[in-house]
Amino acid sequence: MLAILFKTLPFFALIALGYWAGRTRFFTEEATAYLTKFVFYFALSAMIFRFSANLELAEVWDGKLVAAYLCGTLAVYLIATAVARIRGLDLQTGAIEAQCAVIGNAGFLGLPMLALLFGPQAIGPVMLVLATDLIVFSSLIVILITIGRDGRMSLSILKTIGIGLIKNPMIVAMTLGMTWAGLDIPIPAPMNDFLGILGGAATPGALFAIGASLASKSTERIEIAAWLSFCKLVLHPLAVTIYALYIFDVEPFGAAMIIACAAMPVAGNIYMLAQHYGVAPQRVSAAILVSTALSVGSLTAVIAWIS
Repeated sequence: MLAILFKTLPFFALIALGYWAGRTRFFTEEATAYLTKFVFYFALSAMIFRFSANLELAEVWDGKLVAAYLCGTLAVYLIATAVARIRGLDLQTGAIEAQCAVIGNAGFLGLPMLALLFGPQAIGPVMLVLATDLIVFSSLIVILITIGRDGRMSLSILKTIGIGLIKNPMIVAMTLGMTWAGLDIPIPAPMNDFLGILGGAATPGALFAIGASLASKSTERIEIAAWLSFCKLVLHPLAVTIYALYIFDVEPFGAAMIIACAAMPVAGNIYMLAQHYGVAPQRVSAAILVSTALSVGSLTAVIAWIS
């Protein structure tokens, strides 16, 4: 456990450094937004494309792995939704809470951390988790919020969801990379070096951006944040573990990677969704802050176990 803590500590130290920069205003919210945009659209996309372009879809795709992650995630999603309904919350707020309970920071934290700790072979399973989160659950929350507001589902929402997926740089990078690999085109050395240099900025940039963005988050509604953090850091990895190891019998390494992804703290992009739709942004803010702080211990424990 101590050895794993020493391996994960530098990642959290980068988050802490970003948090300090944000709290002291050395890094303003505007600067953080631009750093996040750079990482999201350029550095992380370059990393994903470079890795996926060197992988074949047959090597990456694992139906049992996707099914295990999807079922485990849906189980916790339904638990969080049921608790929200029991508390008398409306459909939109319940959907936001359920999203916090299952969608972790697999892109900005999970991808760079697991790739460095476990090697390039971690990229395939993490990309499948990312794709599932983006395609299934990012679409689901938009649908539920729309139904909660308008009382019906319209075809225009499907168009909005489709455009959103097409414009998402992670989805674009994965698709282009897999297409490149499928066409069996070798990556020219200068291009590979360029992608390597740009993608190398993803890890420190993403972690620093996470910390800097946390500096603007508040800890209001701490009891709700604690519940959602418990769902995300405990129930979600537990459910994925049960489905991966005991129901779908996923191969050990892939199972380990999706369990680690499930143990990631609440994703920052949920806050952007909550702000955009005007649905409970403060409780999302608190859930992100609390879960990220607690994940220093919980995520380290999970990584020590899967190792």
